[in-house]
Amino acid sequence: MASPPKIRQKIERKEEDRLNTLIIGAGLGGLGAAISILLAGHKVQVLESAPQIGEIGAGIQCLPNSSRILFSWGMEEILSAHATRPRRCNMLSWKGKHLAHMDFHDYQQECGTPFWDFHRANLHKCLLDRAVELGAEVRVNARVQNVIVSQDEAAATAILVTGDKLTADLIIGADGINSRCREILLGHPEAPLETGDLAYRLLLSTSAMLQDPELAPLVTDPQVNYWVGPSAHAVNYVLRGGKLFNMVLLVPDDIPPDGPSTLAGNVDEMRALFADWDPRIPKLLALCESVHKWRLCIRPALEPSWSHPSGAFTLLGDAVHATLPYLASGAGMSLEDAEVLGLCLARVERKEVAGKRRALRVYEECRRTRTERVVEAGNRQQTLYHLHDGEEQQRRDVAYAAFQQGGKRAREMGFEEGDDPFPWRWGGCGEWLLRYRCEPHVEGVWAKAVAGEEERAGESKGDGKAMKGVVSERANL
Repeated sequence: MASPPKIRQKIERKEEDRLNTLIIGAGLGGLGAAISILLAGHKVQVLESAPQIGEIGAGIQCLPNSSRILFSWGMEEILSAHATRPRRCNMLSWKGKHLAHMDFHDYQQECGTPFWDFHRANLHKCLLDRAVELGAEVRVNARVQNVIVSQDEAAATAILVTGDKLTADLIIGADGINSRCREILLGHPEAPLETGDLAYRLLLSTSAMLQDPELAPLVTDPQVNYWVGPSAHAVNYVLRGGKLFNMVLLVPDDIPPDGPSTLAGNVDEMRALFADWDPRIPKLLALCESVHKWRLCIRPALEPSWSHPSGAFTLLGDAVHATLPYLASGAGMSLEDAEVLGLCLARVERKEVAGKRRALRVYEECRRTRTERVVEAGNRQQTLYHLHDGEEQQRRDVAYAAFQQGGKRAREMGFEEGDDPFPWRWGGCGEWLLRYRCEPHVEGVWAKAVAGEEERAGESKGDGKAMKGVVSERANL
């Protein structure tokens, strides 16, 4: 059994050693960054373009690698009051046949922290309260138009659409998938990449479900259920102590190419897409009165760097690596970014450009490969979840069953580690996704960065001595 993480204690610094940081965006990633950087002992101001701080959306799954961070931020008790801890996760065929499952409580024992399900607004409010408690200043109606790095590269200035200018030692762009900060860093516009899918997201009251013997167990025994089928899949789980039922339907994108990414959906059209599925799904959709649909996009790898060379401007979260929700890890990657960035900045002892640059190099080295791997894994799940009935679907279902019997049995049947189509089990992505710990990763990469700098400094010093010798020899000619 893994032990729970230690709670980070706030570092106390002298005023002259505290970085002034400015975070653009008050979403989950931005508020997470505020918490982590405040725990590192620095100052934080958060800018939000909206007129008030809030969060839209419905349910959000929080895997053990994410809940571990929330625990370390001292938020276990407050978040437990809003969380549902599902007993297990089930994979079902689109007709309702059981394909595989995993016991979330067993995995919690091995990981040390739980699988949590939240209403997104509850998680967001708790993060906001914790950031303010630690000393964050939050400003609304503050839309950023540009970011300019100072000539000496020691600071950067955010210019608001109002003309106001705010200068900080470090500016962090956490402004989501439609990031203005990403465009500023790149120097040109860049739209997110469409994936061909959209999501219907709906919240149902459970009162009517409890009256139906077929639907009631979905509420009284909280589990996460996935139905996978031709070109689509469905996900559902309980929220707010069984009062709400979260359902997401993932289907081919039919939003006009030049249209907005979010539209009001047609309930009858949505129902028609799932009319022939497991009878429980049409029953659930019959309880839905209105729905919106979201186009699903991703962000490809940001090149050449997540940060400005000055060390005064960087990005995190969906602004860098927005992913499909099919690994339930988009928000988790933003929280990991936030924690790693804070841990790196905790190692910056003074307001020095060199220290910030090193911190941002280590931050990106810790995060780039992992987040790109998550985006790729999400894309793989898009294919696996949406297979049409046939040979590929049958092989997928054989893999579900093989890994259900354990890794040894799966290998005997010709499958390799990582082949499990059930992504969070150890035979899928679980080993590298769920067990991840930010602090030892930062420690290792930081040590290598320092050693590399010392080695280069030594080589440079040697080159200097050699050059002096050459000059002396030439002088003697």
